[in-house]
Amino acid sequence: MRRRFTVPLVAVALSLPLTLVTAASATAAPADKPQVLSSWTQTSASSHNAWNAARGNQGAWSAYGFDWSTDYCSSSPDNPFGFPFQNSCARHDFGYRNYKAAGTFSANKARVDSAFHEDLKRVCAGYSGAKKTSCNSTAWTYYQAVSIFGVSPAEADAGNLPRAA
Repeated sequence: MRRRFTVPLVAVALSLPLTLVTAASATAAPADKPQVLSSWTQTSASSHNAWNAARGNQGAWSAYGFDWSTDYCSSSPDNPFGFPFQNSCARHDFGYRNYKAAGTFSANKARVDSAFHEDLKRVCAGYSGAKKTSCNSTAWTYYQAVSIFGVSPAEADAGNLPRAA
């Protein structure tokens, strides 16, 4: 006796890999994701402005799968002494989280940290006199903290935390 479902089962079994490949392709991030990420993590004001515009319209970038989450300035104040550093910290988190997810954190960390410092200095540029000096000093302290303590898990495992301390 011949089985009725032999041909349909074979057809389904052969089409399954094609379906999986098609589904995987449909969810893959656009090929220019690394370039977009790089363009949003540069030290320039235009890079910051482009990232900030995209952050305000995250839905338009959903295909890229960026991690927009942030804890802002982590355990440090978001607005130390009244200086609004929160947005700068959010962009810094964006760079760290997305480069870590891409597996290219170590190659980009110094630039993301420098972009953070430039963002903080742009905040400070809105002040004058002693208040500007105080803001720049605070910005330098925040930058030094991420420069020294903002390490990837692999770097921490390599013993860099005792050096930083």
